[in-house]
Amino acid sequence: MSEHVNTHSGSHGTMGRLMIGFAMAAILTILPFGLVMGEVDLPRNLTIALIMGMGALQIIVHLVYFLHVGTSSEEGWTLVATIFSVIILVIVLAGSLWVMHNMNENMMPMPDMEQMMNLQSQQG
Repeated sequence: MSEHVNTHSGSHGTMGRLMIGFAMAAILTILPFGLVMGEVDLPRNLTIALIMGMGALQIIVHLVYFLHVGTSSEEGWTLVATIFSVIILVIVLAGSLWVMHNMNENMMPMPDMEQMMNLQSQQG
């Protein structure tokens, strides 16, 4: 029986590297949540840009730390993989903005909703 020799040492990442990725992903999740829930006094467009930027960074963190997409050719970081990752990133971010914009345009304004609730309670 011959022993299997691992020629790709660290190809699946070490525990420390995975914990760094986890910490970065957690921070990139908590910060946008804090921006929204803390009602930080920033212009709306800046808040959206910050949230989308942190979302893009989180996708990169997942690609590098968890999917092990690296910069050396042995790890498979080719031009095609880079282009594919950028295309997916653009689709996800643009799609998210599109959905949020359409939902904002098609939602009933809150004052009208309160008036409807008052009318329903008066009729009932």
